[in-house]
Amino acid sequence: MKRILDCNGSDFSAMKGPDLKASIRAAEGRTLLSELIVSVPSPYEDVSSLEVARAFGADLLLFNLFDVDHPRISGLPVEEGEDVVSLAKRLTGRPLGVNLEPVDPQSSMMEERTSISAGRTLNRHSIQRLQALGFDFVCLTGNPKTGVTKDAILRGIHRVREVAGDELMIIAGKMHAAGTVEGWTEDALVEAADRFVEAGADVVLLPAPGTVPGIDIPTLRKAAERVHAQGGLVMAAVGTSQEGADADTVRAIALESKKAGADIFHLGDAGLLGMAPPENLLAASIALRGKRHTYRRMAASPLR
Repeated sequence: MKRILDCNGSDFSAMKGPDLKASIRAAEGRTLLSELIVSVPSPYEDVSSLEVARAFGADLLLFNLFDVDHPRISGLPVEEGEDVVSLAKRLTGRPLGVNLEPVDPQSSMMEERTSISAGRTLNRHSIQRLQALGFDFVCLTGNPKTGVTKDAILRGIHRVREVAGDELMIIAGKMHAAGTVEGWTEDALVEAADRFVEAGADVVLLPAPGTVPGIDIPTLRKAAERVHAQGGLVMAAVGTSQEGADADTVRAIALESKKAGADIFHLGDAGLLGMAPPENLLAASIALRGKRHTYRRMAASPLR
């Protein structure tokens, strides 16, 4: 099995969920994920944001606010329809994933709840559509004000496994409260990480150090050790708009995440229209794996 930082487009095309997970594990914390809102107009006109993220070093591309019933990726030669995901994979040569939100209608909210479409919500139909479109992984998490809870994520992990088996790599967790009253203490973080990996998540998503109050290196480290002991991976997420901060801040968070045991470093979709600033993707990539691997990643053709 190749490390993900050595993989080309042809390698990814043959991978299923367990293969992708093993490839990420083998890279030892040198995996970068870029979260993107691909349905809005691309800030780069006729070049999609996912092509830009790939060009600046992203290994994994995650679509946010993407409706699987109405697939659209701005900036592609063909922007709508059943073939946009396969086209995006050909143009980037990268594994693609989508957020599906396990909304809990009974959740206690700090903010007024925002309703989302069925194509963005985790359900049997959306999982089947995700597979039919050709996605490689799914992320079960919550956007602000949607009312996604840890218990709903736990149920969602079981649902994905029931419908998709091992076909998809499952990332699951919360990078912020998603509008609910759920907060993060050390005990709550470790408990949630334990429950998600036990339920079958391949990758447990947790807030990166410094992104939500109280999460520091020792706190994330404790949760990461529990996840790793059960064979899971950890993704440290920057989903609190700090992906749009200066490059030094992003670089510091990336290194702290790796120190804490993160296998994947995530940068969210804020900063520009629907993506982190490219210079911040580059800064994180160089911090995590140095210039040699970063420049190889940037330069290699997706046709390899």
